[in-house]
Amino acid sequence: MKSVSLFLAMVVLAAPQQVFAAIGCTLSNPAEDLKYLYPDMTTYKEELDEFPRLSGGAELFKALRARLGSDLDPIYETYETPYTVYSIFKGQAKIGIVHGVNVPGKGGVIQVFLSVDPKTAAIRSFFFQRLESPAARQLRSKEFRSQFDGLTLADFYKHDYFAAVEPGAKADKVGAIKPPALDAAGRPDYDASLRGIRKNLILLDFFVYGRRFEPFFERAQQAAKPAKSPKATKTERSGL
Repeated sequence: MKSVSLFLAMVVLAAPQQVFAAIGCTLSNPAEDLKYLYPDMTTYKEELDEFPRLSGGAELFKALRARLGSDLDPIYETYETPYTVYSIFKGQAKIGIVHGVNVPGKGGVIQVFLSVDPKTAAIRSFFFQRLESPAARQLRSKEFRSQFDGLTLADFYKHDYFAAVEPGAKADKVGAIKPPALDAAGRPDYDASLRGIRKNLILLDFFVYGRRFEPFFERAQQAAKPAKSPKATKTERSGL
């Protein structure tokens, strides 16, 4: 009887750990999905990244919040959340990188995946693995998704810069993105999708690209300071 009680106590103690376990985002069928994205693929590799396992992980986690510009979700964006990076190869040559994130949407979690160039970190394509939304058809449309092709994290940081010093600038590629026709019910999931793309690029910059785009973030931060002049000089803009 004593051993049974001990067993039940252990079950009760273990249960909360399962309920509150960090939730990652992985491809449902990686071999098939990656082959569809990269028909020339011969092999692929999965690598797991977690902030607790990274050098300076706690500071990087704080940096994620700052660069995302919003609070982090307590379920899908915890310090312990695992992230899976897929590297795609043709023979010995790396031809692509794929990475996905969870972001909270109005109708449930949204899973946003990016396929990026391994050298430039530019978006090759983006797609939703999961999207339960009244705006799902519009957001999944090729016309909308293709607008992100070729963008990098630098373009998102530049958008922050232009928003501070020159709203509506022609050089603002992210600002030029045209959202699909959405009603009030669909708009939150559009905003969540943009957040997912940005978050995805930030994490890839941390995990894969050695924070290559950090100078663009720092420039945007400087521009957002209250003492900053509302207009940037021609010399300043050329630096972007």
